[in-house]
Amino acid sequence: MEQLKQQVIACRRCPRLVAWREEIAQTKRRAYRDWTYWGRPVPGFGDPRARLLLVGLAPGAHGANRTGRMFTGDGSGDFLYAALHRAGFASQPTSRSRDDGLQLWDCYITAVARCAPPQNRPTAAEIANCRPFLQQEIALLRRVQVVVALGQVAFNGYLRALQEMGQPLPRLTFRHGAHYPLAELAQRPGLPHLLAAYHPSRQNTQTGRLTAAMYDELFHQVKRLLNPGDRAS
Repeated sequence: MEQLKQQVIACRRCPRLVAWREEIAQTKRRAYRDWTYWGRPVPGFGDPRARLLLVGLAPGAHGANRTGRMFTGDGSGDFLYAALHRAGFASQPTSRSRDDGLQLWDCYITAVARCAPPQNRPTAAEIANCRPFLQQEIALLRRVQVVVALGQVAFNGYLRALQEMGQPLPRLTFRHGAHYPLAELAQRPGLPHLLAAYHPSRQNTQTGRLTAAMYDELFHQVKRLLNPGDRAS
């Protein structure tokens, strides 16, 4: 896993994203002018023996692109980590920097794109360039029983990654709260349960489309699906 993280950090496959992430790291946001921005691809983060895998879209320009840790330093992370803390998957409810002491328990967080994209919209080709990293994580995270896709792009990206790895999955529809038992659908034992969820972006949380109660129910469902006899040690 450490070797994979170093490969992610060194990646320069997408010229548009390289230029954008580095420009943002130089110009910065006024509130963070004293920060040294990460300005590189952001690797996954969490427990390598996790039974829960969260898949997001991409680093935020002034969030993970600044801090170097997924969902850290912006409103999306504040909402997500607070929910993970309430559910017992995170050691604290806030995420300010990659050295703030936050630990994930039985949980790993990644994304379908590893560089901050303009307007939070990576292209299909850019996501495809990142897909081998996600596939390697899927192969390394051998204990995963439940995957939560945060948003439709993450949902489609995770399914595409599995299909390219030889899993014969049917066409599935994204909707918040949807539950797909992939092992049954593909008739392949060992595949996880897939849950679809709205992304914790401010566009969703500040409009009321996504509430804290909705995420609490989501993670209660996760805990119900995890095999109690196979806890990480």
